[in-house]
Amino acid sequence: MKNILGRKVGMTSVFTEDGRYVPVTVIEAGPCTVVERRTKEQHGYDAVALGFGAIKKHRVTRALAGHFKKQGVEATRFIREFRDGIDGVDVGASVTVANFQPGDRVDVVGISKGHGFAGGMKRHNFKGGNQTHGSMIHRQPASNGDTNAGHTHRGSRRPGHYGVDRTTHQNLEIVRADSERNLLLVRGPIPGPKNALVVVRSSVKRAKSAEAKA
Repeated sequence: MKNILGRKVGMTSVFTEDGRYVPVTVIEAGPCTVVERRTKEQHGYDAVALGFGAIKKHRVTRALAGHFKKQGVEATRFIREFRDGIDGVDVGASVTVANFQPGDRVDVVGISKGHGFAGGMKRHNFKGGNQTHGSMIHRQPASNGDTNAGHTHRGSRRPGHYGVDRTTHQNLEIVRADSERNLLLVRGPIPGPKNALVVVRSSVKRAKSAEAKA
């Protein structure tokens, strides 16, 4: 099962076996516990719920505490479901980085950093106005389109809240998997600040390309 939850540690650079010097993001991934197995007969779909992170007992709600007790597993801080690559995985099983190998391709999901209220140049990479003296529109947004509509059109790129969005970086390369320290080294950036929760799953693009070749 090449699906796991983890915590973003930070970035560094390492040498690969073939001599490349690549930037990587370090993820403290797992070990994760299978806290529930959903079946098509009972729930309408097949899925596995993974739990990650320790949590104090008094911080667990009664509903979740009863759920964990029913499944016979320890309470966890985070729970996420996966529907792909779940064959042969039962409740109580432990999922670690040992399932990943260098060269594997994964998609990493996280919540992007928050930047508060931002203007159009920072939020949407607008060019801006003339930089000449006296223009007074150096960083202001330009026309918003039709003025007879009486409202702002949906999807217009304007100043506003920037960040804190669910973001997925696709088709990233696993450079190294350290089973002893539960670390995954992924080439490239990963959304979110340090210590943020990230979801690592098998790459969708690589799976589609494999099906096309078959």
